[in-house]
Amino acid sequence: MEYEIRYKPSYAMAVLKLKDGESVVGESGAMTYMTPNIEARTRTRSGILGSLGLKLLGGQSFWVTDYSAKGGPGEVAFVSAPLGDIEHLTLDGKNGWIIRKESYVASSPAVDLDIKWEGFTRGLFGQGLFMIKATGTGDLFINTFGAIDRHTLGPGEQLIVDNFHLVAFNNTCTYRVERFGGMKETLLSGEGLVTRITGPGEVLLQTKNPREFADWIWTLIEPRVQSRAR
Repeated sequence: MEYEIRYKPSYAMAVLKLKDGESVVGESGAMTYMTPNIEARTRTRSGILGSLGLKLLGGQSFWVTDYSAKGGPGEVAFVSAPLGDIEHLTLDGKNGWIIRKESYVASSPAVDLDIKWEGFTRGLFGQGLFMIKATGTGDLFINTFGAIDRHTLGPGEQLIVDNFHLVAFNNTCTYRVERFGGMKETLLSGEGLVTRITGPGEVLLQTKNPREFADWIWTLIEPRVQSRAR
């Protein structure tokens, strides 16, 4: 499909141009506009488990919408909530990606979004973070909070990443979630859990930390909340 990513890097929007009969899958609620001949159908990525079973898997749900051009070419655009970039990734049927659930924006119908692998169902990344395994062929669009920071790891090369900065990595990599240093460092540094990623493969990070941003917002509103509570 043809695509254009506008307003990079801070307020990115992915604009997809579909041929007649062509489709794209988008995160539910991410659509900003579409032409009248685009047909939309919302569903869950639940497989045979159904939406109830999906909610039991890690306490998470994952709704997507199928957008299809009918009777001629059409256009549909997607954005995401965080202020940041949108990146286009290509899947070749061999190597896939492990991505944050929150970072998913849209993909080709032939891209399989596996939410039942252990990285999602067990919440291995901790602190409420769940990951999706994306495999298959086609286009994959992901978003980041802030700019995208790319790292290419050779065989055996490692990178230790704060979980809130981790966006995606190739499934050719191996990973291990661990505490940041000892107990003292974990409690005092504010880092919590980190992921040790071993190559070969590419790792995508986001330059901003959503937890730190939320904490900063709270420092601004906390005095007002406390004053009204008195």
